[in-house]
Amino acid sequence: MGRVTGMSETGERPLTARSVLASTLLGTDPPRLPVSFLVRTCALFGLAEGTVRTALSRMVAAGEVVRDGDGSYSLTGELIGRQERQQRSRAAVTRDWSGRWRLAVVAPGARPAAERVELRRLMERLRYAEQRDGVWLRPDNLARSPELEAAVDELGRCTWFVADPELPLDHSDADLAAALWDLDAWAQRADELRRSMHSLLGELESGERESLAPGFVLSAAVLRHFVADPLLPRELTPRDWPGPALRREYDRYDTLFRRRLREWSG
Repeated sequence: MGRVTGMSETGERPLTARSVLASTLLGTDPPRLPVSFLVRTCALFGLAEGTVRTALSRMVAAGEVVRDGDGSYSLTGELIGRQERQQRSRAAVTRDWSGRWRLAVVAPGARPAAERVELRRLMERLRYAEQRDGVWLRPDNLARSPELEAAVDELGRCTWFVADPELPLDHSDADLAAALWDLDAWAQRADELRRSMHSLLGELESGERESLAPGFVLSAAVLRHFVADPLLPRELTPRDWPGPALRREYDRYDTLFRRRLREWSG
């Protein structure tokens, strides 16, 4: 499968044809596009039409996309779930926080490495953090996800609690959150992405074609960063937390970028 060489200005890894196709569909609602649009978008990265069509065939075989009767392609399988998580992360819908925390305690016992990796992946999708081996927690400010919790139970036989932590007198819930998540690193990366969007907006507004490829990579990077947001209550985030500003600025950026991409792809 073709690969775009070199690193992007945002420090992202080189893109394969599959990653460009997946990102294009993931950023489209509903995730269905004609093959001509997909081929044209991949051309921004120097990917030949034959390479793109080969990648689409492999994605169909892998159950990632389906080909519709009119020649369009739609996401399916795991990528549909990924888009839903991406959209929820971008919307950042939370509930008022009562001060309580949710805990998941994994039953002790040895597990194959693959099961441990999958368990960690599922808990991170639920936006839990591991305090110590087998003990995961987060503030109780998000809607439950019964399907993911059931998948965790199947792997780890978890016991779930809602509790009020008894913290040392010199520690607060915000201290606990800061120990569980690297909030400074998330905020620093968010600020970097905001600066990158700001620098590209002028080029997008002027319609410069050369801005589309880096704009595409940047858009995918922002969406991934949303997924990494622990979505903590505002009471537990540091002062000047950049999450809301990143989302507001991305809405403006994404609207303009998608318009320019449609104009380019004709």
